[in-house]
Amino acid sequence: MTSELITTLAQTRKAARITQADLAERAGLSRMAVQRTETGDVDPRFSTLQEMARVLGMELIAVPAALHGQVQALIQSASNPQIPAESPVDSPASPTN
Repeated sequence: MTSELITTLAQTRKAARITQADLAERAGLSRMAVQRTETGDVDPRFSTLQEMARVLGMELIAVPAALHGQVQALIQSASNPQIPAESPVDSPASPTN
């Protein structure tokens, strides 16, 4: 799980075109801490990952294992919203004479 999180953080940083040095400065970390975290050379503290995520506009949350599937489904549905079909109530009223 941690390696997936670190990979996501690194990909997000790169997509935002933020350097390791910039991320480190904004998160109050050393550049070396960011580099070693991204390369897997250290087992980072939660607070380190949390600060990196915060700078990247993300938030880390703990989800009970029993709810993981439901939360995952909710996230996927939110990122792929379905536009509901127009219901008769929403359709324009036809003039009645």
